[in-house]
Amino acid sequence: MELKTGFWAAALIRRAESGGAFATVSRHGDGDAGAVLVKVATLDGKARLYAPARDGAGERIWLDLSAGPLGSDEKAVDAYAAKRAESDPDLWVIEIEDRAGRTFLTEPVDKG
Repeated sequence: MELKTGFWAAALIRRAESGGAFATVSRHGDGDAGAVLVKVATLDGKARLYAPARDGAGERIWLDLSAGPLGSDEKAVDAYAAKRAESDPDLWVIEIEDRAGRTFLTEPVDKG
């Protein structure tokens, strides 16, 4: 059973802030079941974007979208997230600002 998106987002923000990073909801989607993108900005014009997926065993993982053609330019990451939001009104975007680039995600991250 999956957590409601609003509860999950609040927990991620608390983990990030407990770790010394700044985190916020930059786009609020459906509180129960909206999809989530997690942006991690390193405050140097670079950012990475992560999207949820399932592995071969059905377990939740995160895909590092910046490992592919999207790249890590923060403006490109923001443009991609905005474009996704245009087609998905339920989408959440959680933004973490952390110079070390930590995601604070508890599930594995697939770097492509």
